[in-house]
Amino acid sequence: MTSMNFIGLDIHKKTISYCVKDAAGAVLAEGTIPSTRQSLDDWIRTLHQPWTVAMEATMFTGWIYDHLLPHAAAVKVAHPLMLRAIAASKKKTDRIDASKIADCLRCNFLPECYMASTEIRERRRTLRYRKLLVRQNVQLRNKISHMLMESGVVYNKQKLHKVGYFKELMTTNPDIREGLRPLLTICRETIVRLGKTEGALVRSLARDPLLSDRVERLMTIPAVGPITALTWVLEIDDVARFGSVKQAISYCGLCAAERSSAEVVKRMPISKQRNKHLQSVLVEAAKLGPRLSPDLALVYEAEKQKGHANRATLAVARKLVAYLLAVDRSGREFVVAGEPRAAA
Repeated sequence: MTSMNFIGLDIHKKTISYCVKDAAGAVLAEGTIPSTRQSLDDWIRTLHQPWTVAMEATMFTGWIYDHLLPHAAAVKVAHPLMLRAIAASKKKTDRIDASKIADCLRCNFLPECYMASTEIRERRRTLRYRKLLVRQNVQLRNKISHMLMESGVVYNKQKLHKVGYFKELMTTNPDIREGLRPLLTICRETIVRLGKTEGALVRSLARDPLLSDRVERLMTIPAVGPITALTWVLEIDDVARFGSVKQAISYCGLCAAERSSAEVVKRMPISKQRNKHLQSVLVEAAKLGPRLSPDLALVYEAEKQKGHANRATLAVARKLVAYLLAVDRSGREFVVAGEPRAAA
């Protein structure tokens, strides 16, 4: 029976360092190849089946994972923070890193992280691109305000970005000089264009057959709109990978880090090891939640009475995670506890 070969990859923008080992840890091959699909195909033909491969999670991992998956017995992706602690050494090179990853894989010590399907990752890229458009939109709005204040133009802050008021301001305000007018016009046109593009991206994702059913169910939860629902679906992917609500809350970055030694337990600030996209969306939804749901309002008030509004918002966000997880697991629409369900 042919023994399994174990391969560790250290991936960079232009090159991939590899190390091939057998079950006993003997090095069978090592080297460097260019980071191209053709080079990977040529390298795959030199490998003896069966083989399994592991790599660190980086921005380049996705396409390499997809390319190797049909050929390997298994393709695993390692959590970069966990792997850094295991592979720390005085001397660090690409060759040594690839060898360490191969050893972790061979000894079953690899801190494996979840890898979403190609379809989900492609749609997730679209949603994250939408976030970039929103950020640029806000920057341009702030730039318009900055240029007006810089020129001493008096304006209504609440109405500034409304189409009618902006046109009136541009045509009737004598303080807007000729040199400023084209810059304001360019900013306004770009804001409109970005808004249309952002809306089109959200609508295309919401109507996607792969996502639409889950998104519609999640939107039955108070304070959960299309952006929150889409972010949950695309960042979580398979909800079954969370065994409890606590695990989901930790993944979303809505709980404090803990440092414990002997009988001393210290609670630190919110951990930076989280899904930042989910965290920001859930916190924004939690700010609106108490206005839209009596149950969320009770959660907010109970925590706020302890004297900290930000902690109250986090408590609402954690409650939203519990709602999202329950609805996603059950495959049914949200119903407040105690209310009768409609017959199927």
